[in-house]
Amino acid sequence: MNGRPQWPAWPPPATGEQRRALLRVLDSGRWGATSGTATEEFAAAFARRVGAAHGVCTVNGTVALFLALRALGVGPGDEVVVPAYTFVATATAVVLAGATPVAADVTEETLHLDPVAVRAAAGPRTKAVVAVHLAGAPADTDALRSLGLPVVEDAAQAHGAARDGRPAGSLGDVACFSFQSGKAMTAGEGGIVVTGDRDLFERVWSLHNVGRSPEGGWYDHPELGWNLRMTEFQAALLHPQLALLDGWTDRRARGAAALAEALDGVPGLELVPAPSGTSRHTWHLAMLRYDARSFGGRPKEAFLAAMAAEGVPLDAGYRSLSRLPYVVARTPCPVAEDAEANVVWVRQPMLMADAEAMAYIARAALAVRGRPDPAG
Repeated sequence: MNGRPQWPAWPPPATGEQRRALLRVLDSGRWGATSGTATEEFAAAFARRVGAAHGVCTVNGTVALFLALRALGVGPGDEVVVPAYTFVATATAVVLAGATPVAADVTEETLHLDPVAVRAAAGPRTKAVVAVHLAGAPADTDALRSLGLPVVEDAAQAHGAARDGRPAGSLGDVACFSFQSGKAMTAGEGGIVVTGDRDLFERVWSLHNVGRSPEGGWYDHPELGWNLRMTEFQAALLHPQLALLDGWTDRRARGAAALAEALDGVPGLELVPAPSGTSRHTWHLAMLRYDARSFGGRPKEAFLAAMAAEGVPLDAGYRSLSRLPYVVARTPCPVAEDAEANVVWVRQPMLMADAEAMAYIARAALAVRGRPDPAG
């Protein structure tokens, strides 16, 4: 097909404000979080933005989850329920904390964690549940909190999202965001833990700062901890992005709406909806259900290859965590395993393209649909 879109790059070019902020840190000579002010200022600003009282910046999002779990008292002998359809780090952070991740299935409609499945998967050793705000739409944290377990928000994909008007980051006991290079706010790597609980904040702060206490001395280490701090350079890159976040989110929302409209004319390719109650979707991903029968029996891998040949680089998405040897699958996870086989993604940079580019995705799918599978 001719007229292939030029998909937007991510991250976007650095702004003048980011360049000035980086130079201020560089010229100050205070490059570490314990000597400068940029990291602490960004943590406070980000926490305010997501409706939390406290924030602690970390080296990455996986470590943020680890710190949140350890601050909740999760350790050896404990279990943590995680959704079966999520990035592997949701489970490996539990292992890092010394506990066992237990996979629970997701809902057929939205692919978000199913509270009914959580109840079935939980046991006497269950210490917490991780609610993943998949694709940038908040999970049903109210239903999960009603189970009586501490809820950790894995908000790695949900910067600026909201449920019933409440920001992601304020929906559970503690929340974790990622600033890895593919995220809606990025410094290449980095993460943050936010919470409204002062005691949890102080435990996270101590754990990430070699066991120090906020009021203690430099060589006082009353608790076990590690050096898991963000650098001043990362904070300098991130802080200016807070002012750009809404514009980027709106742009992706327009792209997702245009994509949904274009896909109305493509049998066998359907946008996965957000959970009810989603009042702000950040569209880190547009998840599409792929029906191989509508495409002549073409397997998902062959469909992805055919779309890539048309200039549309879709993503295969997650494997179900229920298949991993270090994850316990106490109950079956057929929905997550089906999603592994039959869901494809449009990633966030593509969603920042214009409506014509979204229409091109639909046209490319129709072109693939109209051709026989060469392997068939």
